Amino acid sequence: MSLTSQQVAIIQATVPVLKQHGEHITTTFYRHLLEENPALKNVFGMTNMLTGRQPKALAHGLLAYASHITEPAVLADFVEKVSHKHASLGVEPAQYAVVGKYLLAAMAEVLGGDAFTPDVHDAWAAAYWILANIMIEREAQIYGEDPAWTGFRPLVVVSKQQESDEITSFYLEAPPSSDGAQAQPQPLPSFKPGQYVSVRLRVPGTEFLQPRQYSLSQAPNGRQYRISVKREPRVADLPEPAFISNLMHDRVHEGDRIDVSHPRGAFFFDPERAEQRGAPVVLISAGVGITPMMSILGVLAEEQGEGEGEGAARPVHMIHGARSSKVLAFDDDVRRICRDRSSVRRTLFLKNPVAGAVRGVDYDFASRVKLDELDGAKDLFLDDERALYFVCGPDTFMDDVARFLEGQGVAASRVRQEKFGV
Repeated sequence: MSLTSQQVAIIQATVPVLKQHGEHITTTFYRHLLEENPALKNVFGMTNMLTGRQPKALAHGLLAYASHITEPAVLADFVEKVSHKHASLGVEPAQYAVVGKYLLAAMAEVLGGDAFTPDVHDAWAAAYWILANIMIEREAQIYGEDPAWTGFRPLVVVSKQQESDEITSFYLEAPPSSDGAQAQPQPLPSFKPGQYVSVRLRVPGTEFLQPRQYSLSQAPNGRQYRISVKREPRVADLPEPAFISNLMHDRVHEGDRIDVSHPRGAFFFDPERAEQRGAPVVLISAGVGITPMMSILGVLAEEQGEGEGEGAARPVHMIHGARSSKVLAFDDDVRRICRDRSSVRRTLFLKNPVAGAVRGVDYDFASRVKLDELDGAKDLFLDDERALYFVCGPDTFMDDVARFLEGQGVAASRVRQEKFGV
């Protein structure tokens, strides 16, 4: 199936309309979809709905699709990220028909009959199903990688450990199987460092389950997953239980079972890829964005431990920013890795160092992350065209980092960002 030249022209002509009315369309779409299909509240994170983040993300996606309707390859990364997120939520092919119906209805409602003519409707319906079928096919491939685990399954919280004033880690294992009188630990599927799982909890006072994605924060070991969760600040007009992260902190304890998806995600380091072997790696994060970096760093440390002498070790630089040492997670772990692996370094930016903290010992810069303070060759490996950059943190932080690296001549293909709001 493909669009006619007339349909392509129609889609392109709607770009200005989407720029002006995109968020109104997607907000209307989600309102009607969830009012009339309440079971889908188990799929969509309601906090992101209440804050407007989800409608904004969909509006951005629609605009990008229309703007690049003749260049589908431009959207390959977006499609991959969304497909992985859908797979982590257990999205089914039949749900695409429901979504398409309400999306087209929302466009008609917002734009009106004079603008959303039958020809415009047909063009967008055709465009929608082209993209939907691409995603359905990709999601089937992802599900097929481990057909025994395509939805959620219960895992046991075997340990709960505070990492900072804001971040707590949850260590998850499969429930043991009973083999005679002795319980046997069960293995868990491996994952690529940097990937995430979806966690699903029931929100108190409602009949719905709510999902949230959390990066896996330690290297794969075949028996245990670790997620590290930040307590969210209270937002006016939003009920506290809307934040799954805060439910994890307050109501999930050691010994509890929680629903968890198979690891998914398009943001990862893959040491098996030929183009990544030996390439310098820069991990750039802020706040809780350190969590996927700990998984990647753990794998890189293991890799270097297996190298034959220092000459076999790739250079690795972790650059991290935190508001203060009180909210800085995994400091001891990172220091230990840097001590044990001489080719691994860290630069730490603390916006508000505590009294008595010593620069060069406890931190490196008393500010937010500023890449222009660093040496381009020594710290960022800008003179090595193989260097890979992994970035995670607030959206504005990631955008700033990407712009800086682009300005330094780094190809976009070498910069990986973890954005959950897709």
